[in-house]
Amino acid sequence: MNALSLQAKFIRIRSNKLFEIFVISVIIFSALLVGAKTYEMSPTMYHLTQFLDWFISAFFLTEITIRFLAEERKKDFFKNFWNVFDTLIVVVSLIPAEDADLAVIARLVRVFRVLRMISIIPELRILLVSLVKALPQLGYVMLLMFIIFYIYAAIGSTLFESINPDLWGDIAISLLTLFRVMTFEDWTDVMYETMEVYPLSWAFYLTFIFFTAFAFLNMVIGIVVNVMEQENELARKQKAKEEAAEHDLEEEPTLSDLLVHIKGLQQQVEQLSAQTTKQEK
Repeated sequence: MNALSLQAKFIRIRSNKLFEIFVISVIIFSALLVGAKTYEMSPTMYHLTQFLDWFISAFFLTEITIRFLAEERKKDFFKNFWNVFDTLIVVVSLIPAEDADLAVIARLVRVFRVLRMISIIPELRILLVSLVKALPQLGYVMLLMFIIFYIYAAIGSTLFESINPDLWGDIAISLLTLFRVMTFEDWTDVMYETMEVYPLSWAFYLTFIFFTAFAFLNMVIGIVVNVMEQENELARKQKAKEEAAEHDLEEEPTLSDLLVHIKGLQQQVEQLSAQTTKQEK
């Protein structure tokens, strides 16, 4: 078995849906195991959880090795952020949890194993990448929203401080009150209290809600959805490229195929040579 056929088998294992589901199941079981360790348990159960923990670590090490061997160019494996993230989680998970000095770190790393679901499940990966890539555009929206918050907080603190200092005493408290209004947490109680002194103060709250809860939050959703569509398109292209590469590897002739082809050519040459000799006679 040559290197190309071996790599093709690793690629088939990596892209196999059953293998992917099994990996996800082990990740979920690992998270449940971490939660189970927070309860008191008998010595037998404790030793069983320790064995299962080492089994999970060994499985993750095997799985990351398969993914590494399936990579056509081994150097490119670590150019992918998710491969580096998974490798780091797996390697640090090998820290013995029984070591008193490293026990806390080991337990924390085992908790973060559940984050591997993001790198395993493409849909979750697209969601996270889309959110990160949308942050620069979201930053300007957040800045504009903060300006609106600051203006309304200054107005509210100036007009309503005498009505309720607990809600409008200074600009910092006013910002918290406006956040409460934006999230619709009993905001009508705040509005009705100020309307007893300023009957037209409802305009203050309604315009603020329109700018923040409706306009700006919809802008945030629009930006994230737009970036997500771009990431989905890139993911589709990448998947098509990987399937094409896998197809090429499967069609790559092995040494045995070449020997059979050569033997067939030799037989054809011998037949032609025999026919030529027969015609000459």
